[in-house]
Amino acid sequence: MMPLWIEVCVAVLLVLSSMFALIGAIGLLRMKDFFQRMHPPALASTLGAWCVALASILYFSMLKSGPVLHGWLIPVLLSITVPVTTLLLARTALFRKRMAGDDVPAEVSSRRTEKTP
Repeated sequence: MMPLWIEVCVAVLLVLSSMFALIGAIGLLRMKDFFQRMHPPALASTLGAWCVALASILYFSMLKSGPVLHGWLIPVLLSITVPVTTLLLARTALFRKRMAGDDVPAEVSSRRTEKTP
């Protein structure tokens, strides 16, 4: 039999995770353009994944009467890959807007320009 406080903690973490998913979905719908829409789901899904992983670790650690830590693998990999994917999507969208002739910030040159006095 699992202690009640573990079950309550697991339930709260799972509900919190679903709230993060809902907030991310609402943020996705409310934002106006692609660049604004990128942030809410990325942040919310990362936080939601950490909550689900912690709930899983608590539950299975109590079930097996010992630490079960392999549940951290998923949120760690998500924390590494989500920012990289977000950056690549943003750069691709910016490139496409530049090619379409839209008004976007100027490209930053990798070469330094020297000012003459």
